[in-house]
Amino acid sequence: MTLGQLAMIAVGLVLIWLAISKKYEPALLLPIGLGGILANVPLAGIAGPEGLLGLIYAFGVETGVFPLLIFLGVGAMTDFGPLIANPLTALLGAAAQFGIFTTVLGALLLSRYLGFEFSLQDAGAIGIIGGADGPTAIFLASRLSPRLLGAIAIAAYSYMALVPIVQPPIMRLLTTKRERALPMKQMRPVSRLERVLFPIVVLGLTVALLPQATPLVGMLMFGNLLKECGVVERLSKASQNELINIVTILLGLAVGARLQAESFLRIETLGILGLGLFAFAVGTAAGVLLGKLMCVLSRGKVNPLIGAAGVSAVPMAARVVNRVGLEGNPRNALLMHAMGPNVAGVLGSAAAAGVLLTLLA
Repeated sequence: MTLGQLAMIAVGLVLIWLAISKKYEPALLLPIGLGGILANVPLAGIAGPEGLLGLIYAFGVETGVFPLLIFLGVGAMTDFGPLIANPLTALLGAAAQFGIFTTVLGALLLSRYLGFEFSLQDAGAIGIIGGADGPTAIFLASRLSPRLLGAIAIAAYSYMALVPIVQPPIMRLLTTKRERALPMKQMRPVSRLERVLFPIVVLGLTVALLPQATPLVGMLMFGNLLKECGVVERLSKASQNELINIVTILLGLAVGARLQAESFLRIETLGILGLGLFAFAVGTAAGVLLGKLMCVLSRGKVNPLIGAAGVSAVPMAARVVNRVGLEGNPRNALLMHAMGPNVAGVLGSAAAAGVLLTLLA
């Protein structure tokens, strides 16, 4: 056993510890950590092309099946009501994707001036970390940069888990105490017809305007239609529970299989982790700054904090917004208002992935 393999086994143990002790994205960090350990056991060959993890990876990740099935389950669990009630919050979800495209440029600058070996496709795959959407990051990395998939997946899920730590300082830095205390009016009720039409309309717009994003958005909207139509409750519950749980286990093990020492222990991994944090911070800041502009234009009717929820870490980012808002005003409940940009961020990251696939694939 080499020192590199021992180091990666230690990394796997740390991921398992974070999942169990700190409860950081345990549903994925636990199988990723175990997969990473198994992938570095010498002579076992479990992560090779003929090994169990290699076969799972080839079937589910190389083909893109696992991330798409995850999106089906996410769609079945997502309530787009807050976004339908206040469509303008979609702009906040779009603003938070700014971190993705600035990070693409950052990766290219690291390659040019610091000797990193990131191609344009690598840069696109790294940038999607800023969307704080693990399945989208895995889907795009499998298409643009399979060799970096392990590091990108670890960075994406790590920063999703660190939302309560990373976001609040940025939110407090960019807003005043008065802005954080601004109350927002209760949202209007959303009819069943609106809920049923929403996934159909969004899918139609995606097919017409950004066909490369259709696989991700299509599965997300299909899952949501199962939930909202009210006539296939059994399928909806299966998507929310059995399907997404089984796929999450297999996806975690498959991603862990890419944590082999020879491919992970490189200087590029540090660059990916640093760029991922930069992308996440820029996305959060962009959402808050647009929230401040909307606050001014609406004469104080929009609390700028909700812009931070535009990253698509659902529903954790919305909960963090609510918590910071309560610090400024104990009677200020922002959770449902923050869910609008939060679910818009899921669509935004899928759209950004479609743009990058169109330009770089």
